[in-house]
Amino acid sequence: MGRNNKRGGRKGNKPKDDVYRTDLVEKSDMVNERFTTYYQSQKIVPEDEWDVFIETLRTPLPTVFRVAGSRQTAQSLNATLRDKHVPTLSNVVFEEQSIPPPVQIPWYPDGLAWQFNVPKKVLRKQPEFKEFHSFLVFETEVGNISRQEAVSMLPPLFMDVEPHHKVMDMCAAPGSKTAQLLEALHAQDTLTSTSIPSGLVLANDSDHKRTHLLIHQSARLPSPSLMVTNLDASIYPALKMPNGNRMETLLFDRILCDVPCSGDGTMRKNLGIWKTWQPMDGNGLHTLQLRILQRAMKLLAPKGRIVYSTCSLNPVENEAVIASALRSNPDFRLIDVSDKLPALQRRPGLSTWRPTDRSLATTYDTYDTFMATCADGETGKTKMTRGHWPPDGVEELQLSKCLRIYPHLQDTGGFFVAVLERIGDAIEAADVSSSSREKKREAEEPAEVPDSKKPRLDEEGGSENPTRSSETTAGADVTETTPKNLPPQRAPKQKKGEGGGSFKENPYTFLPPDDPSILSCLSRLRLTSNFPSSNILVRIPAPDPEADTSGPANVRNLYITNDLVKVLVQHNDYNRIRLTCAGTKVFTKQEAGRGADAQFRVLGEALPLVLPYTDPETIVDGEMGVLRTLVEKVYPLTIALPEGRFKEAMKERAVGSHIARFPRELDPILSHDLILPIWKSNASITLMIDKKAKSALSMRVFGKDITTPAEKREKDVKVEDDAMVIKVEDVEEGVAGDNPSGGLQEEEAAATGDSDTAMIDG
Repeated sequence: MGRNNKRGGRKGNKPKDDVYRTDLVEKSDMVNERFTTYYQSQKIVPEDEWDVFIETLRTPLPTVFRVAGSRQTAQSLNATLRDKHVPTLSNVVFEEQSIPPPVQIPWYPDGLAWQFNVPKKVLRKQPEFKEFHSFLVFETEVGNISRQEAVSMLPPLFMDVEPHHKVMDMCAAPGSKTAQLLEALHAQDTLTSTSIPSGLVLANDSDHKRTHLLIHQSARLPSPSLMVTNLDASIYPALKMPNGNRMETLLFDRILCDVPCSGDGTMRKNLGIWKTWQPMDGNGLHTLQLRILQRAMKLLAPKGRIVYSTCSLNPVENEAVIASALRSNPDFRLIDVSDKLPALQRRPGLSTWRPTDRSLATTYDTYDTFMATCADGETGKTKMTRGHWPPDGVEELQLSKCLRIYPHLQDTGGFFVAVLERIGDAIEAADVSSSSREKKREAEEPAEVPDSKKPRLDEEGGSENPTRSSETTAGADVTETTPKNLPPQRAPKQKKGEGGGSFKENPYTFLPPDDPSILSCLSRLRLTSNFPSSNILVRIPAPDPEADTSGPANVRNLYITNDLVKVLVQHNDYNRIRLTCAGTKVFTKQEAGRGADAQFRVLGEALPLVLPYTDPETIVDGEMGVLRTLVEKVYPLTIALPEGRFKEAMKERAVGSHIARFPRELDPILSHDLILPIWKSNASITLMIDKKAKSALSMRVFGKDITTPAEKREKDVKVEDDAMVIKVEDVEEGVAGDNPSGGLQEEEAAATGDSDTAMIDG
């Protein structure tokens, strides 16, 4: 992603009505002679396409979004989008102009990606589009829809991830691609139940603060198979795991290298690049990109696959990196993916290119020619290496198997993708361990990480993929359990590019299955005996050596992982790998009222994960009238609920966490059963999802937002029973005092806190 795309929130709240954002760059000023001279000399597009290529770069990108979540859930929401909303937008006329409706992106699987070109004033004033816009906003806020550039969706699609794969995303923030990888890992999920895949998605980013944005993004699909680390990808350490009586290095089946880049493929969105672009942006990043890819090669298992991608058009950042990596690793080859995504229009990779220097006075056909022009004493100052140029025998590398995506082909951004496979059957142990040169580099300052990998803000001031209002992952809470045969590790020295401040995360501690906290939780929630209680961990500070630890620990949140994540956490120093997340949060303690003990409840987003282990007899069926009351009111009294089986059943239930089901037979609008978490107090029943999720549910089921406006809530929550202590904050922000973000500032903690974001519709 782009180096020069300075992203950040907009000052003030003044709306921007001009789709071209002329406050930044006038269309007539979208000219850069350096850009034109350089890329025409590279012949990236045929001469007769150059004018349309440039003209497309000067037009704004269409609005693109992807229906997110597990496969069946996404398809259900997509059907609602296709069958209910899009037909109402097909014949819209605004100010005597016909407005085109949203259309599905032809190459995205199952039609789950959409795009449309509609000015903002249409979205705000035209009734049909205004309603559609509200639908998108609500669904985006709860994570069911992801704002994402079309081309950025490509890399995960070429990885062919399966539920058993061990997957790594080396430069993962802000996390939209990580979310796609998690969706692929959870391909076996159903509309109401989440599976526990045996595989792994390990997402890494070098910036500490952005790892929490990454965790936040990944929370749209809470997964026991997720780990997040905060390391320099180019010197990523080997992870250890036991194999019998010995330790071996973890090798990945799939690795995504979406590396930092100059980002000139994003000029349609990041207009400032028109003013600042110069060839040294890409020249200076080539070495870092190559180091990241070469490290990925060492971490890949035999027959494994690496997808390398950039949002740059520059062959120095693309084909030159691939060529250098292939020549240094003969066990790898490029894969022909021309038969994948047949509706995607693409161009083959280049086999010739001519790098230039800062002056741009000329391009050079060989490295030796370039060096001959350098004055005495300048050769050591240049960032250029022999690897910037095509190598001898470049035809043998078959670089044409790479993919180039140009904006004018299908109205997208520019992008580059290469898919590599390891063809060797054996890997020497020394290949995986960081070389002495890499270890030496670890003590030095890392290369500057471009602004491109920082959160990209859209025109509304939100991130490219809006952060969820909850953090269901065990972000920043896991305990190191170092095996005896591993020496204790010292926390690494903070580096310049890792977010500032020392690495401070609570340890990751797995509880024994007979721990009182677990037994109490399983008993109260009536979970079955096959619930994977041996994979429960907590995130609490290490005890003070001088403190009295004879009593039970104050455990307020319980997280769950799969078996593989548990093994990796237990056999690797969490400080050394800078582990910021492992697994997903499933239970949190809730105050039960005056005179009652606090007890665990199921988080709304974790409900699909817990449902397969829930005693069916404990689930209470409700009627549509009950659902409307729970959505509309904040604390509806039990005695005021509509008469029916649900009301009678809940009268007999104890105070605490329960599960309600609203069968699809109740109303044709329901495509499947709605399964929702509720909490019963002494006097009322509360739907335990946050206000944004509740609004999204209301829009989908009732066609409008019937939830109580925020300013009226305090007036409407007068409950006669003083023992009723559930508060809105308990639902939306979790229990105070338990911040899994591990030391973020208050503003960031609010964005990555404990709130329950609903897994709407299962």
